[in-house]
Amino acid sequence: MKIIIIGGEAAGMSAAAKARRVNPSAEIIVYEASEIISFGACGLPYYVADEFSDSGYMSEFTPAQFAERGITVNTGHRVTKVDADVKKLEISHNGDVFVTHYDRLMIATGAREVLPPVEGLDKNGVHTLRVMNDGIALKAAIQDANCQHVTIIGSGFIGLEVAEAMLHQGKQVRLIERAERLIPDAFDAEISVHIHTELEKAGVEILTSESLMAIKGDTAVSGVITDKGEYATDLVVVCTGVKPNTAFLQETGIETLPNGAIVVDREGKTSLPDVWSAGDCAAIWSSISQRNQYIPLATGANKLGRLVGDNIAQIEGEPLQFPGSLGTSCVRTLGLEAGRTGLSEREATDAGFMVKTLTIKDKCHTNYCAGQSDMHMKLIYEAETKRILGAQLIGYKGAVHRIDAMAVAITMGVTTSQLGMMDFAYAPPFARTWDIMNVAGNVAK
Repeated sequence: MKIIIIGGEAAGMSAAAKARRVNPSAEIIVYEASEIISFGACGLPYYVADEFSDSGYMSEFTPAQFAERGITVNTGHRVTKVDADVKKLEISHNGDVFVTHYDRLMIATGAREVLPPVEGLDKNGVHTLRVMNDGIALKAAIQDANCQHVTIIGSGFIGLEVAEAMLHQGKQVRLIERAERLIPDAFDAEISVHIHTELEKAGVEILTSESLMAIKGDTAVSGVITDKGEYATDLVVVCTGVKPNTAFLQETGIETLPNGAIVVDREGKTSLPDVWSAGDCAAIWSSISQRNQYIPLATGANKLGRLVGDNIAQIEGEPLQFPGSLGTSCVRTLGLEAGRTGLSEREATDAGFMVKTLTIKDKCHTNYCAGQSDMHMKLIYEAETKRILGAQLIGYKGAVHRIDAMAVAITMGVTTSQLGMMDFAYAPPFARTWDIMNVAGNVAK
């Protein structure tokens, strides 16, 4: 059996490693367009912030290490065409093009950044933050003594993390978001408002409901133009999201979501015969809404990638079924930590649920232990059954660990009344006798 995997990041390499364990005799070949595999882009903002200095930490394994396991990894090889009818691939490498065949194929080509359709993105001083070289280039650029002011376009996870990184590097920071509030796709307004406040306290200039129109400057950035004004700046970081890297598949007729994400079933199989997919190029099954969604997170990529590796290498037996994703995610913004799991209020409504919500404020632990601070929680639940559909938490201490508990609760179908009586750990430095999660469950009606 010849298994080919297109893409050598989280999903692809998880699949390759698992496939080798499941089928020791299979021929497994990975083609990766870049020169780096097993790369964790999540670390880039922290590398830029100097929280660690060795960029190699973000690349967990090398092609040589996979070769020791009997997996051939070809870097600098870009797959340009897939012919699923005859099971052949067209591959470009150093200007040459060759064709190879497969028995089973996995597509794990990840995502690429979405860039706004504006002039000036090619000027010196305009950066994105998606691949290793992006991080190295941005880190070098901000060492220039003339780089004092940084403008960030977009306030998703990466945008917020870059804002914190630039503050750590002593820069003046401006954050421009075209939506009416920060991080609108991840957190509801009751939670994101606290991130806004935290950044403003740190001196970040926040411009919401404002869209980038152009970048000023001759050959290098001197400012940005929005639909509301012009602003001087020394450097621009564009963090406006990602889209699936699937344009090369258009001629195959593979089923995708409107944004190009490959639709897969619960086994990770695509609409093409003997072709699987996972990672940021693919949709992922939502265990709550019971439909495919685009949730480009490393956690989902690794888990579905591992499952695909098992299924793609099987010769006999029942294929594994992916249980689904909750989209559990988190972000740190200066002193604050925020986490979410399950559906947001808008997502739950869009999925057809009759929902109720509540938002409460409480403390992270008892008042007689040092470091007590506020914590805010939003609970989204089904109106009739009281089944919890989603949760969001923000605070200075303990919010993200609590969101893990809520992920378990949602997975197990816990109701608000069950949450209210859940036996969470208590000691004065960690919680109150009635944790904020208990209180939210008891308040929910």
